[in-house]
Amino acid sequence: MSTRGEDSLPISALQHWLFCPRQCALIHVERLWAENRLTAEGRVLHARADGGAGDRRKGVLTLRAVQIGADRLGLHGVADVVEIQEDRIVPVEYKRGRPKPHRADEVQLCAQALCLEEMTGRAVPEGALYYGEARRRTPVAFDEGLRSLTSSIADEARAALASGTLPPPVYDKRRCRACSLVELCRPERMQAAPRIRAWLERAIASQEAPEGGE
Repeated sequence: MSTRGEDSLPISALQHWLFCPRQCALIHVERLWAENRLTAEGRVLHARADGGAGDRRKGVLTLRAVQIGADRLGLHGVADVVEIQEDRIVPVEYKRGRPKPHRADEVQLCAQALCLEEMTGRAVPEGALYYGEARRRTPVAFDEGLRSLTSSIADEARAALASGTLPPPVYDKRRCRACSLVELCRPERMQAAPRIRAWLERAIASQEAPEGGE
């Protein structure tokens, strides 16, 4: 396993950052966490995937809850499942829902592949996302575009989290309803606050303005 530097970033932070930068900072800077039905279901699914010892079937060695890290990228984390054959290494990440319109899950999986490449010295060209709702794997090719995106997101998230600044809220009904931190974040109220403050300042200014000429 790669040694963890002081500025090493959890791989999960990349997924959090792409889903919502404010959520990422609440978790990794403010150290806040809350659970809802979705996170509980995800935790149970991960426990099933990570549980148990490794096994070998039909020439495939399956390792579970594998500690991984990459000094070059400054990343560390745990891969749910790593399958090893003679000629390939395949990371498999388990998710409770279904494939998403954004690339957060793919970036998280690609980061695992980059860590495995540094640790083993072997190429990891593809992996898989297993979605519990669909009950099947979605293959993911680690092409240059995804590798570049993963590296840039790691740099972006690390710099933002190192600043210690909490990003402003951006309310999105569907995304925020799914977030377990919505009550701690209060995006609707926080996003409306500057508009309310500006309205009050204008109202006060209009009351204090001198009346017109004689």
